[in-house]
Amino acid sequence: MRTERSDPRDKIGSELGQLGRVSLEVVTNKEATGLWNEYVERYHYLGYKKPFGCVLRYFIVSKERPLGCLLMAGAAKSLGARDRWIGWSERQRLRNLPWLICNSRYLIFPWVQVKHMASHVLGQLARRVRADWEGRWGYHPVLMETFVDPARYRGTCYRAANWLVLGRTTGRGHADLTHRANRSVKDVLGYPEERIASLLASGAAQACQPAAART
Repeated sequence: MRTERSDPRDKIGSELGQLGRVSLEVVTNKEATGLWNEYVERYHYLGYKKPFGCVLRYFIVSKERPLGCLLMAGAAKSLGARDRWIGWSERQRLRNLPWLICNSRYLIFPWVQVKHMASHVLGQLARRVRADWEGRWGYHPVLMETFVDPARYRGTCYRAANWLVLGRTTGRGHADLTHRANRSVKDVLGYPEERIASLLASGAAQACQPAAART
C-alpha cells in the first residue's frame, strides 16, 4: 500500500562532502518497518518480499532525511560460486550457513543523486554490521554476500567498497530439476569479515542456532 509518506521528494544532488553526515539507522519499531517496506516496494526494482529468518533493516539517513534502505537477511542455502570460493563440504555448508548473511535489498531513492554515497554507505555497513547483527541475534556473521544483475548494474559501488567478485549464478533456482536457466544470471559478490575460506572449510567455526526472526 502506497501512502504520501513515501512520495518522491525534492532532488538531492550535492557532493557527498556537502551532504552532511550520512549514517545507517537500524529499523527497530513497527511504524518504521512499515515505512521501510513501503519505500522498498515502491522504488526497488525487485519490490518488497517478506524476509524469513534473521534480518536487519536499515534506513540510510542524513540530517534526519531518509535517503535509502538496506536489508541484511539470511544467505542463499546453496550457491555454487560462493561455495566453491569457500571450499566447504556439503556437511560444513549445512552446519555453518548461519554465519553468512545476504545484502538482499539496497535502495538509494531515485531523487538522491550523490556521487560515491552508495560505496560510502557500504563502507559503514562493513564496519558495523557484525556488532549490529550480534546485538540483535546473538552471534556475528563472517561473510556478507550479494547479487548484482549485470543487465542492470555494474556493481561499481560494491567493488569500490572492497567486495570481491566470487563468480556468477547459473540462472537456475535451488530446487530446479530442468537444468535450464529460468531467471537472470547474476554476479555474486562477497565481503569477508574474517579469513572465512579457511575458517569455515576447516570446520573451526561452529555456527550457533539463531532464533528465527518474526519480522
